[in-house]
Amino acid sequence: MAAIMARQPALMGISSMATRLVLADFVEAWRSRLAGDEGTVPYIESVGGVEAARRVAEGEPFDFVVLADDALARLGVQGHVDLGTRVEVARSGVAIAVPAGAALPGLHDEDAVRRAVQEARRIGYSTGPSGAHLAKLLDRWGMAQTVTERLVQAPPGVPVAALLARGEVELGFQQFSELVNVPGVQIAGALPDDIQLVTVFAAACTAATSQRLAAQGFLDFVAAPPGDEIRQRHGMEAPVRGHG
Repeated sequence: MAAIMARQPALMGISSMATRLVLADFVEAWRSRLAGDEGTVPYIESVGGVEAARRVAEGEPFDFVVLADDALARLGVQGHVDLGTRVEVARSGVAIAVPAGAALPGLHDEDAVRRAVQEARRIGYSTGPSGAHLAKLLDRWGMAQTVTERLVQAPPGVPVAALLARGEVELGFQQFSELVNVPGVQIAGALPDDIQLVTVFAAACTAATSQRLAAQGFLDFVAAPPGDEIRQRHGMEAPVRGHG
């Protein structure tokens, strides 16, 4: 039992699914940085963003949390995270994808995206920020009622890419980072600039952590410029830096 306990990570984090893969690479980079020395290797559980926020709010013993910035801010206002420890992790835009081998729709402007939605028999979207953004676009286009029966919402924690790969939807909207490099899926393109949504993902220590220095050290490592190559690999953009 002692050996098992010794292998357990000292730092526990929770994140939304959008940052799952990029955070996994940061954990490995952190592990390599330790190079066998004594140090803390985090374990990060990735679930749907709504579930992650709920579990932090209910007091599960996490040391840090990584979420869309607005969700993190709400946890801060409620006293569940320390926003004084906040770091920006990455930025990610919304992309549209189709099953591999399918014809790619034109996405050069808003009207082209609207037509693609009109013509798709089944449209996949998420429970996260990209799904909320699609709902706003449908309202803007006056299509909220007419496409309801053709919308397929991926369950929390399930990527839209899985619906595309299984052929359950013809068109999928989600963060670019969750669609890139997924077998059975091809990205048609990003949303045009005038209807794009860039989500900021940020991290902070929980208010209850007893390992604030260790958690902050890992979060600062994630936010630092050397990690931009990892972000780019997963279709995410670097944090905005240089304020003040």
